[in-house]
Amino acid sequence: MPTLNWIGKEAVVNHHQQVPFHLLKDVPELACGNPGEGNLIVQGDNLVALKALLPYYAGQVKCIYIDPPYNTGNEGWAYNDNVNSPLIRE
Repeated sequence: MPTLNWIGKEAVVNHHQQVPFHLLKDVPELACGNPGEGNLIVQGDNLVALKALLPYYAGQVKCIYIDPPYNTGNEGWAYNDNVNSPLIRE
């Protein structure tokens, strides 16, 4: 099977291991629906939010909708990938 290889691939593939776990914080004033139904809305950076789900919801999540910040209304908008790895910058 063909594979893609590029400079810095290992750093990209293993980046999630460097991101620490965070706790989910309940914000009752933003809640909607009935408590205990098992639905969550998590706001935050995608990887941080997904890692926050792991301790309590691993293997139980049926659907995740990640809303990318592309509909900003700014035609000149560009995604800031905040690349700090010298290997990836190369």
